Amino acid sequence: MARQFVVVTYDLPDDQRRNKLHKALLNYGTPVQYSVFECLVDDQELVRLKKQVKRIIKPRLDHVRYYYLCGACVKRIESTLGREIAHEVETIVV
Repeated sequence: MARQFVVVTYDLPDDQRRNKLHKALLNYGTPVQYSVFECLVDDQELVRLKKQVKRIIKPRLDHVRYYYLCGACVKRIESTLGREIAHEVETIVV
C-alpha cells in the first residue's frame, strides 16, 4: 500500500483539546514543532487520522490544515537541525 507524506498543522485555543489532538497525532506521525506533525500514512490511516481529528476539534473555534507533499518535495525538505527523515510509526500486533 502506497504511503503519502502529509504535514498536519493546527491552532486550537483550548489547552485540553490541543493536548488531546497532539496525543492522537502521535499515533500517525512525528511532531516537528508542538502544533506541526509530519505523517507518513497510507490511505486508510489518513482516513482514520482525519476522523479522529474531527472528533476532537470544534470546527468553529479550531483550525487544522493538511499539506500533501509529493516525493520530490519531501526530498527537498530542509531543516536547520540537519536532514531529518520522517519515520513510520511502529505498529505492534499482539
